[in-house]
Amino acid sequence: MNILGISAYYHDSAAALLRSGRIIAAAQEERFTRKKHDERFPRNAIQYCLAEANVGVHELDSIVFYDKPILKFERLLDTYLSYAPRGFRSFVMAVPVWLKEKLYLKRTLRQELAGLLSCKESELPPILFAEHHESHAASAFYPSPYETAAVLCLDGVGEWATTSAWLGRGSELTPLWQIDFPHSLGLLYSAFTYYLGFKVNSGEYKLMGLAPYGKPIYTQLIWDNLIDLKEDGSFRLNLDYFDYCAGLRMTNQKFSDLFGGPPRDPESVPTQRDMDLAASIQVVTEDIILKLARQLQKDTGAEFLCLAGGVALNCVANGRLLRENIFKDIWIQPAAGDAGGALGAAYAVYHTYRKQDRMYVPGVDQMQGSLLGPRYEQAEIVAKLDELGAHYTVVEPDQLSDTVADLLAREKVVGWFQNRMEFGPRALGARSIIADPRSSAMQSQLNLKIKFRESFRPFAPAVREEAVGRYFHLDRPSPYMLLVAQVHEDIQARPDQPLHGLAQLHQVRSTIPAVTHVDYSARVQTVSKSSNPEFHRLLSAFERKTGCSVLVNTSFNVRGEPIVCTPEDAFRCFMGTDMDYLVLGNVLLSKGAQKDVKIAARKGALALD
Repeated sequence: MNILGISAYYHDSAAALLRSGRIIAAAQEERFTRKKHDERFPRNAIQYCLAEANVGVHELDSIVFYDKPILKFERLLDTYLSYAPRGFRSFVMAVPVWLKEKLYLKRTLRQELAGLLSCKESELPPILFAEHHESHAASAFYPSPYETAAVLCLDGVGEWATTSAWLGRGSELTPLWQIDFPHSLGLLYSAFTYYLGFKVNSGEYKLMGLAPYGKPIYTQLIWDNLIDLKEDGSFRLNLDYFDYCAGLRMTNQKFSDLFGGPPRDPESVPTQRDMDLAASIQVVTEDIILKLARQLQKDTGAEFLCLAGGVALNCVANGRLLRENIFKDIWIQPAAGDAGGALGAAYAVYHTYRKQDRMYVPGVDQMQGSLLGPRYEQAEIVAKLDELGAHYTVVEPDQLSDTVADLLAREKVVGWFQNRMEFGPRALGARSIIADPRSSAMQSQLNLKIKFRESFRPFAPAVREEAVGRYFHLDRPSPYMLLVAQVHEDIQARPDQPLHGLAQLHQVRSTIPAVTHVDYSARVQTVSKSSNPEFHRLLSAFERKTGCSVLVNTSFNVRGEPIVCTPEDAFRCFMGTDMDYLVLGNVLLSKGAQKDVKIAARKGALALD
């Protein structure tokens, strides 16, 4: 049974193909179109999924969209009526789009799919619709390693729900309770993202990275004015301070007055106040999640928790949730945002609508390391490089890891392109830029010369799964880089003098300073031999040469660009940065050897994000 899941028309459109309950392929449209957070119909992602599964339209049993547009429109109208005449400008901008396109989404999807698949609309299988949070919950539970688990979904808003709780047992997923728009933890975090000068639905992880530079001195001000949190974790926002219901901004003048000034200019250097505000909303967010989780454990008695929705990408909160031991263990969908909704919708149809049993292996998740995107064979890589006039050498497969480990040990920065592309926002060693974490200059060099992004942003460590306890306070796998843990005291270093704010950036805090944040935390990715053998071999080779089992792992892109997908994308990005080497399969390219290449590579950030 083949089921195609689609998410689109808001942000991060994607497609996923499920065959008899097994994930065959999943990819975000942005990787193909090179438009970050591309929201359009995922034409390329669908084509890729069908090709990977080798199925045509007549072999598809169902197509499912990840939310219900009629319910969304109902929420939109209800909100505008509640706030009228405020919000008229926003109403005038939004409603025509709905009346022309989104209200008739089924028709639009049928037309797009028939055109894409070169068939008549009557030849398409039934197009179904799952609810937004049902898609998130299904993406979190069904591929998880648990037979029974509580499920918590947290995001900005779906149709109405902003927070929802579920119980998954076997093939059944039962809704328990939900908190509705406009009261939203995701929108509260996004309001501070906006106020601190970052882009909503994109810059939330920057806010999280800025928080350790500050002190949470505004926490009480937030509790006293912005949110009413009950003991059971339910909450209500004080909407007097927000503008997202009726306006085109997230916050209003009253919000600015409360925190002593207007929103931060996006490209200005963050002040201590900005850092303190980031620290404060991070603490508030974590406290709310903990209360919700405690109540959910009390309601269900479940030993395990699954998470999805955009807020579940807050790996600092995830790490704290794990340390609090409310649940025996937690599992987070690696594509926790809307892209993962495509996969969740397909799962929901397979188990709920088609009544199929769940494929479940105790202790093993079904995400295959989230390596679900396109793979390129050696012949394809070489042919493309020849076409581009690139200069390269082919390394014997059994010498590749040692060769690259040598380069890394000499503090060279390497673009690493292997295996199938990752599904979700994190690069996990298939489309990564890697470097030596022992270098005290590497964090600054990577941010300013390779990624062209803000200097304060930390980098994540990839560590051999077997060695994680030597470096971090983490006693279990973290394969999707969704848990933050403290760097182990045994490798910590204490600066001679206390500094504040961004001045802390230049202080060495451990024997792996390039991946140790200013509060001694790290966003850990563990790498296992079974889920990513190529990356595990490289980490092992680096350890043999240096005694260090850790590498810097950051996504293979520059600011404003999606993670690279094809060999050509990788070569273009390589030529547009100060990366020293590029490895595509077994092909090695040195920057110094590239002369007269047939590619126009602009140096610097592609766009502000």
